[in-house]
Amino acid sequence: MLKEKAYRAVISSDWSECLSPNGPFDPFAFTYPKIKGQLERIFREYTGNIISLGQAVVSLKALIPKGLNQSQMDNYLEASFSTYRGVPELIQWCLDRKILVMINTTGSKGYFQRAIFKRLIPEIPIIAANPLIQYAEHMVGDRYNLEVLEIGDKPKNSLAVLREFGLSADRLIVVGDSGGDGPHFVRGFENGAHLIGSMVKPSLVNYCESHGAEIKTLFGVVYKAGESRDLNREMQYDFMDLTGTISRILGL
Repeated sequence: MLKEKAYRAVISSDWSECLSPNGPFDPFAFTYPKIKGQLERIFREYTGNIISLGQAVVSLKALIPKGLNQSQMDNYLEASFSTYRGVPELIQWCLDRKILVMINTTGSKGYFQRAIFKRLIPEIPIIAANPLIQYAEHMVGDRYNLEVLEIGDKPKNSLAVLREFGLSADRLIVVGDSGGDGPHFVRGFENGAHLIGSMVKPSLVNYCESHGAEIKTLFGVVYKAGESRDLNREMQYDFMDLTGTISRILGL
C-alpha cells in the first residue's frame, strides 16, 4: 500500500457531516426523492448506534435493489457535491507536508471514485469506504483496498495504515462527528491518538464519555441534545484554521 511514499503522520477522517455537509445516503435521496425520509431515518439510526451499519445497508438494498449507476452518481455530484470551506485546501496542505490523509467512512466507494475523477477533491491516497456502490473502472491500484462494512472497521483501518508506514499511534489524528465514529475515537484514544470532533453531534460526545475517551479538539458547531443542524453556521467555519492545531499536535 503506497510503499513508495514516506509519511510522518496520518489523519483518518470521516466524511459525511464531518468534512462535507452532505450525508452518505444523499445520492440515493437525490435520485429517489420519494424515499428521502426513510433514508434519513436509517442514517440517524446507525450514526446514533441504534442499528449496525450492516443492518443499514440491508435496509438500503431493500429500498433500492439496483443501487446507483455511474450516470446517476454523476448527476448527483454535478448538482449537489459540497465540502465545508477550506477542506480541499486542508487536504492538500497535509499531503504537501507528508501527512497522509485517509478518508475512513461509511459512505460508498463510488461517490469518491467519481468525485476524484471529476477533480472535485484532491487525490486522497487512501479511501476506506463501503462497497455498496463501486465502479469497476476505478478499482485499479490500492486506493480503495480498505473497506468499512461495520463502524468497527474504522479503527482497524487506521491501525493497519499506521503499521504499513511504521508509525506509532501518537502520530494519528482521528476526525469524526457522530456516534458512528465512537469506536474509532475510543480505540484511537486508547492507543494515544489525538481526537478532533468536527461538527460534533451529541451521539459522539455521549459515546466517548461513556467509554472514557477524551475529545481533545472541538471544531465547528458543537450540537446540544435536541438541537437541529444549522448548515449556515457550519459553513462559516474554515477548515484551514485547523492547520495550527495539526502543526502543534505533530510538532511541525
